[in-house]
Order: sequence, then C-alpha cells, then structure tokens
Amino acid sequence: MTYCVAVKTRAGLVFLSDSRTNAGLDQISTFRKMIIYEKPGDRFMTLLSAGNLSISQSVREVLQIEKLVEPGQDEPLTIWNAKSMFDACRVLGAAVRRVYERDAAALKASGVEFNVSMIFGGQIGTEGMRLFQVYSPGNFIEATDETPYFQIGESKYGKPVLDRVITPNTPLDEAAKCALVSMDSTLKSNLSVGLPLDMVVYQAGSLQTDRIMCIDEHNPYFQMLRSSWGDKLRQMFDSIEDPMWHGGATDVPLMVPAARNTLLKKITTPDEKLI
Repeated sequence: MTYCVAVKTRAGLVFLSDSRTNAGLDQISTFRKMIIYEKPGDRFMTLLSAGNLSISQSVREVLQIEKLVEPGQDEPLTIWNAKSMFDACRVLGAAVRRVYERDAAALKASGVEFNVSMIFGGQIGTEGMRLFQVYSPGNFIEATDETPYFQIGESKYGKPVLDRVITPNTPLDEAAKCALVSMDSTLKSNLSVGLPLDMVVYQAGSLQTDRIMCIDEHNPYFQMLRSSWGDKLRQMFDSIEDPMWHGGATDVPLMVPAARNTLLKKITTPDEKLI
C-alpha cells in the first residue's frame, strides 16, 4: 500500500509520497513513488504512482520513450515536446495502455489485477499549472477549484484535514504543511504507509524547483509537526464540553428530541417484531 497526495493552489503545487511497499507482513520494502521531469525555463512535471509496483515501474519506463503519432503532425508527441500538460497527460495515458496491452493478459492468467493509479502535474511554458489523476485504463481527470487536490493509495485517513484547509487561495507554505499533516494522519493509522517521504514544492511560473526533500524519522520539522499536531488535537478535544446526561446543567444538551426521527426501539422480548 502507499499514500500519495498532490495539491494545486494558485500559488503553486505540492507533491508528497511515502515509500513503503507491502507484499505481506514479512515483505516490507522501500520504493520511491515519485519522479520529477524538469527542463528549466521550459517545463516542470511530477509523477506520483500507486498500485501494483511492477506495473507502475513499467509505466514510468515506457513513458520515457512513449510517442503519440497523430495525423497532420510531423513530430511524434512526447512528454518533452508537448505544448500543454493535457497533451503530456495523454502521452502518460498511452504509456499506461501500452503496458496494459503487453502485460494484462499474463497478469490475469496469474490472478493479478491490472491495478495502477497515478497523479501527474506541473507546468509547461506559459500555460497555467495543471494537475491530473490517471486511472488504470489510461483515462484521467483534472483538478479544479472545487477539487484542488488528488490522493491515491491509502487516502481516507489524510482526507479530512485537506477538506478543511485546502482552497485555491491557500498559500503555498500552508498547502505544504497541510499535506504533511495529511501524511502524518495516515502514518499514524496505517502501518502499510511508511517513511521516508518524498516531497516537492513548486512555485507557479518558475518552471523549475529546488524545493525537493527526502523526509525521514530524524527530520526536525516533521518531528515538530507530528508532535505539535498530536498535542494540539488533544488540547482541542479536551476543550470541548463532555455530553451531559439526565438533565445536567449545560447550554448544549445532547439528549434532545430529533426533529424528524424517533428514538431507536428497544427489543425486550423474543416475541417483539423489529418493524
């Protein structure tokens, strides 16, 4: 299992991935899930992957040489000459389908599902930044102002903080902090996600970045964030009033009649009907 998250705001992009691969209780390994494609001044792209490791590694290898030949075009389309992130993502989709055509039947014969999901984002030339999620058939969707982030892998534990914090106007540093909190929540609740983490922060319009980090258990900022987030959550929890029962003094009673529903019925004898 794995967890990868990417956030798109007007200020830039944040990419974060763990590096744990789990093939059983005694088969835990470290594999990087992120790769950066950069030509300074021309294009910056980052790819995150989750799912079957052999498939995702094959897709990344094929993507390096994948070419889309289209009518009326003299030069085949690649991720290095695409004029837009949409076209670059089309090349990635073609690479996924090429691996599917090559390997899917053999995998199925061995009882293995063709399972891969990817996040691909960046900026090419003067076009605005774009962020995509790519599925196993090679199709994809794009992030919008309403949904400014994507997750793949073990996503449920890290989603609530993203929903509460991330908007298109979130400052880039806050988006990076939020992504790390999202990852910490996942690390806390799921052993199949593990350190070290790879993180990339990209500022809009720069067409390159030097904000590339590998975060392990000794990283001072991540240690501080994990400790602070846990402590602040506990403090906030303790500051909320406990529920009062049987008419105890409170301004916020819990035991009040529901507006449209009745209380659950107790079953007290074997002869009573549920409905």
